[in-house]
Amino acid sequence: MSDPEYAVKLSVVLPIFNEIGSLSELDRQLSEAVTSLGFPCEVVCVDDGSTDGSWARLQELSSSNPMYRMVKLRRNYGQSAALAAGVDVARGEFIVLMDADLQNDPADIPRLMNEVHKGFDLVSGWRRSRQDFFWSRRLPSIIANSLIAKVTDVDLHDIGCTLKIYRSEYIKDITIYGEMHRFLPALVRQAGGKIGEIEVNHHARKYGKSKYGIERTAKVVLDLMTVQFLGFFGSKPIYIFGGAGLACMIVSVLTLIYIVIDKILFGKSLIESPLLLLSVMFTLVGIQFLVIGLLAELIVRVWHESQGKLPYKITRIVSCGQNEV
Repeated sequence: MSDPEYAVKLSVVLPIFNEIGSLSELDRQLSEAVTSLGFPCEVVCVDDGSTDGSWARLQELSSSNPMYRMVKLRRNYGQSAALAAGVDVARGEFIVLMDADLQNDPADIPRLMNEVHKGFDLVSGWRRSRQDFFWSRRLPSIIANSLIAKVTDVDLHDIGCTLKIYRSEYIKDITIYGEMHRFLPALVRQAGGKIGEIEVNHHARKYGKSKYGIERTAKVVLDLMTVQFLGFFGSKPIYIFGGAGLACMIVSVLTLIYIVIDKILFGKSLIESPLLLLSVMFTLVGIQFLVIGLLAELIVRVWHESQGKLPYKITRIVSCGQNEV
């Protein structure tokens, strides 16, 4: 039975950009998969500025099937923004994200649902038999998966697979932008979530053209840096800026000590030594880093207080053996 806090048990979120060729077959497969679950579900379709008539077809599907909820964006914002819009609209206790190009298999949704009930907060799909071109899709994905796994310590075989299921309270707490949808497992892990993985089906693209390209690898690297910075220093930026400032100040002091010793032992002129200028430069840079760190701390504090953000999330409160929350 669904938690009374949620309107439905499961929401399936689909970002759609020029996928008119796949929508009819996708509708049939989704209907079969969702109906087999036996509890209230919804499918949230987000039209990300399609120009091929996808929106008109989505409206037709919505008029004939009450499980559909359609969202139309003003223009093409990109996959992360479309997913964010769908997650914001979704009302389910659990939220499945998947692509609309029929490469992800809706028949895997019940299996994901069964797995998440084993105590996971996110279950990711693993496209073990991936049906994509090696050089343009699979090789960049292998490199990206290895890099992300090493940096974030999230040990998934296929972190880039869109097909995943989340507990609503975890994904709704995450702001998805840029290419951040790739790093949702890392963000869920940072929030204290438990992550699982199962093998899922993957099919060759039947309709339309892929929106993915090798150029996304550079974006992945840049976004990965952002995720790591925000995860470890987002709440205490003084640690990184202050640390850099202190390091510069230490270098400055050591340089100055060396100059003085050099003057005493060898009689070298302080003014003629370029090390004196270097010491002054490191001092100024160190002060700048410290000031930036303090300003960043003020910004973080103002943001937390203005948004009513808490620095923690409570899972459960128990009193006298009974759950209070």
